Amino acid sequence: MLGSIISRNGSYLGLLTANTILGSAMPMMIILGGLAGLSLAPSTALATLPASLSTLAGLFAAAPFSLLMGRYGRKIGFLVGIACAVIGALLGVYALLIGSFVLLCLGHLALGAALACYQFFRFAAAETVSTEWQPVAISLMLTSGLIAAFVGPQVFILAKDALAPVPLAGAYGALAGLSIVGLIPLALTRLPKPVAAIPQTLRQRLASLSVLKGKSIRLAVGLGAVSQGIMVFLMVPTPLAMIGSGFSEALAGDVIRWHVVAMFAPSFFTGFLIKTFGGQRIAFAGVALLIVASLAAMSGLSAAHFYSSLILLGVGWNFGFIGATSILATAVPEADKALVQGANDTVIALVSTLCAFAAGALIAGVGWIVLSGVSALLLVSAFVVLLRQSRDAS
Repeated sequence: MLGSIISRNGSYLGLLTANTILGSAMPMMIILGGLAGLSLAPSTALATLPASLSTLAGLFAAAPFSLLMGRYGRKIGFLVGIACAVIGALLGVYALLIGSFVLLCLGHLALGAALACYQFFRFAAAETVSTEWQPVAISLMLTSGLIAAFVGPQVFILAKDALAPVPLAGAYGALAGLSIVGLIPLALTRLPKPVAAIPQTLRQRLASLSVLKGKSIRLAVGLGAVSQGIMVFLMVPTPLAMIGSGFSEALAGDVIRWHVVAMFAPSFFTGFLIKTFGGQRIAFAGVALLIVASLAAMSGLSAAHFYSSLILLGVGWNFGFIGATSILATAVPEADKALVQGANDTVIALVSTLCAFAAGALIAGVGWIVLSGVSALLLVSAFVVLLRQSRDAS
């Protein structure tokens, strides 16, 4: 069955290999952003600024990368993304060597742009197979995140002291090395060339974005943004909520680890479910699971409550995000893919950024139980609105 998914010349397999290697940067960035920020920040209040700038970079980089790929091809876009990762990682090394917080922040801006670029691997995967197999191709592409969740932290542990006595600098060096290694399978992969010209003027681009008025496209963007936003909204404050409830950092880390496993492990079969039941049904099932996750989080502060809610959150994100991506991949005309995919990922990045900041404010102000209740209310409201929209799109 996998043979039906891999296109001639092994294009899909090459993309999967490259994405698996390059995706290992994400967990390393999460770890390094906080630790390196804490070591160089002029005050503890600014310790999370590098990580926040990475998220912000994704907001502004998604659309330009999509347009770049639409004009020159996926491979050129990914090569530029890898270059951003290498530059950002080397800036991280140099920042630690000379003790510059500003350079560290610039490095994480470049790294965040690279991660925004890597998000387009899921769309590139869909373009290497027939329409029938697109949901499976997208889903299996995200299984790379499961491998990255284990490989990234292990590389960090092995490399963090490689440039001793400067702590963490070796991990940034390893991040640059991973990026270069990920370049190899990508360089050997033949990808489809762009089939349509990108509008040159701003007026033409704005006119092309009128395709976003399509009901199926708006539904896909809405489902993707809700799934990603709520996942961030509950995931980001989880360690703070657990430590505030008396649990250890190790246990909080274990909950996050199983959450990440739950995010990506279902990808082995999500695509086949979409192929059988359709993207809309699976995406709405994902939103329903996110509601259950919010209710589980709201119902108590025991370890069991945290584990169950975060695992449900991961599975719900998987169904919602992959289902939404599948809808978008089939609903957008070939000529409009670059603009629409860029707009989609920009909206998702914007919602994620807002949810991350809102979660921080709520966990500090009103606590985990109320935050979870807010999540449930937002999800129920979104579910009703999107369900009505799906009926209009039918």
